[in-house]
Amino acid sequence: MNQSSSQQHVADLHGRTLGDLRVSVTDKCNLRCNYCMPEEEYTWLPKQSLLTFDEISKLVDVFSDLGVSKIRLTGGEPLMRRDLHVLVSDLAGKQSIHDLAMTTNGVLLNQHLPALYAAGLRRVTVSLDTMQPERFRALTRRDDHKHVIESLRSVAGAGFVGTKIDTVVIRGFNDDEVADILEFGKTVAAEVRFIEYMDVGGATQWSKNKVMSRADMLSALRARYGQVDAMASADGGTAPAARFMLPDGTTFGIISSTTEPFCSTCNRARLTADGTLYLCLYAEKGLDLRTPLRDGASHQELVEIVRNSWSHRGDRGAEVRLKQHDRQSFIPIQQLKNDTRLEMHTRGG
Repeated sequence: MNQSSSQQHVADLHGRTLGDLRVSVTDKCNLRCNYCMPEEEYTWLPKQSLLTFDEISKLVDVFSDLGVSKIRLTGGEPLMRRDLHVLVSDLAGKQSIHDLAMTTNGVLLNQHLPALYAAGLRRVTVSLDTMQPERFRALTRRDDHKHVIESLRSVAGAGFVGTKIDTVVIRGFNDDEVADILEFGKTVAAEVRFIEYMDVGGATQWSKNKVMSRADMLSALRARYGQVDAMASADGGTAPAARFMLPDGTTFGIISSTTEPFCSTCNRARLTADGTLYLCLYAEKGLDLRTPLRDGASHQELVEIVRNSWSHRGDRGAEVRLKQHDRQSFIPIQQLKNDTRLEMHTRGG
């Protein structure tokens, strides 16, 4: 896919150019991971407030005109959105989008692989935090570990490439499994990305002593494998993961948002399933795009709304959090209950 000649790149107050859009297609999820959704019951976005596929397509065109060429579909769990392959087909056909991917927990992925591939999707990222079924059950309060493993074992055979495994590493829970997950990644042709435990959204059980830093992960991996070499940054330095290589050539990434933030190069925006734009994972307020869209705003009017928002962006949320000496979980539980858009399962990762 080629970028449209009409694209106009827009920079924020720190010179960061908009280039990457996360699109949440639903706030619902079929797991209850305690670092994201620690409660069993949630207030979901009203169905009528969710963007239709046509509305998502129109807003993607708006962002595309401002320089976005990478789209990632997220949730909640995106495969809980009915007929997702229809949206995938539309987005995959846009000449301005040269990278279309999806992040999923993998529970439903296996059954949807043929339709997604036929629709034009070629890259998926699957969340997998443990190789142990009993730990998976303790983390997610669901018994779907085998389905996630089956999905990952099927992805390459279904034609998908560039598969990634996202693993949130929590000290005292799964920090002893980093090598095991790396070894599993080798068997399914997937690159593992370890993610430091972040204090965003519904991470109400977060504390500093549960964070395993990038330095600690590398130390553990060097104890197992010996030399671990840093690799050159990908995507012009805007990719969130620092990448490394093992002696046998295996590559992996570490996203160290908590201890070594990458705010200075962050080029991504997030669109919730009901059309609210967030410019930072730590942002407490977003911009409503659904209302002007449904009120008949023209394409160019929407472009100017988004351009104005991004050009005034000054967010460096993770860096601000890093400087807080008494750092606790970010959003109190009652505030989360009052505004579901503050939840990670609503705004996407």
